[in-house]
Amino acid sequence: MTIPDQELRVLVRDAIARASAASPATAEAAPVVFRSHSSHVVLPLLRGADGDGACLIEPAVRCNHCGYCLSYGH
Repeated sequence: MTIPDQELRVLVRDAIARASAASPATAEAAPVVFRSHSSHVVLPLLRGADGDGACLIEPAVRCNHCGYCLSYGH
């Protein structure tokens, strides 16, 4: 299914208008607090490429710098 550009623009504008109306910006609005999730933590490990080049998770393949070994895997 393809949507013409003009119809897509109308849909996007309507969605933005609904979102703007649902949460009006006021001076009394609560501050935004960001708490990082454990999946964003980077562990202090050497990557496979820093050593012999093998992947730490799957040693039969070369490290491709995906970063999976440096995170909790989320």
